[in-house]
Amino acid sequence: MSVRYAEDRHRGGDAAAGIESLHAFSFGSFYDPGNLRFGAVVACNEERLAPGAGFDEHRHSHTEIVTWVVSGELTHRDSAGHATVVRPGDLQRLGSASGVRHSERNEGDEPLVFVQMWLAPLEPGGDPAYDIVRGIADSTPYALPEAGAMLHVRRLRAGERSAVPDGAYVYVHVVRGAVLLDGEELRPGDSARLTDTRGLELAGPREQGGAPAEVLLWEMAPRV
Repeated sequence: MSVRYAEDRHRGGDAAAGIESLHAFSFGSFYDPGNLRFGAVVACNEERLAPGAGFDEHRHSHTEIVTWVVSGELTHRDSAGHATVVRPGDLQRLGSASGVRHSERNEGDEPLVFVQMWLAPLEPGGDPAYDIVRGIADSTPYALPEAGAMLHVRRLRAGERSAVPDGAYVYVHVVRGAVLLDGEELRPGDSARLTDTRGLELAGPREQGGAPAEVLLWEMAPRV
């Protein structure tokens, strides 16, 4: 298990434009040859957009882009004709395949925070795809066969425990609250990279009565 803490992420974005970005992997001008990917995951970015701020239309290809809103509302538009407002608890997936253009903006009155995870597909090319799941539940994992991956959402209160998926690779990202993973306390923005997991558990916050923790876990098959 390799733990990466929130404060160790690379800071990017454009403060003058109301954009703050926190990168857990090499991204853009930030390059660390020892931190390029883990399993299928090639990026895990926390984006913070002020009201009116956003990313104008830009192109992606050969990437599976999964977005999880923490607070606020994200307005997504793409060249395939989708125009969607993504809210906390919703999961959005954009399969860029051979190429698609999209924009992401905060058109609301409150600050927007979202986590965006990029995964490498098993095969390049194909037609772009779009999906949104409203109010995804803990017991409903989201399968992403294009990347050989499955996303699990865990929400844990104090005293609650939940199994970590067994797998060749498991990537854990804490969205909110605090959890214990194999004796290690993880807080918002912290992540863990697990290889060949067997029988691990997440435990909820130590303090009683607090808000539940929320954790995203990617279960990934071996890459061949």
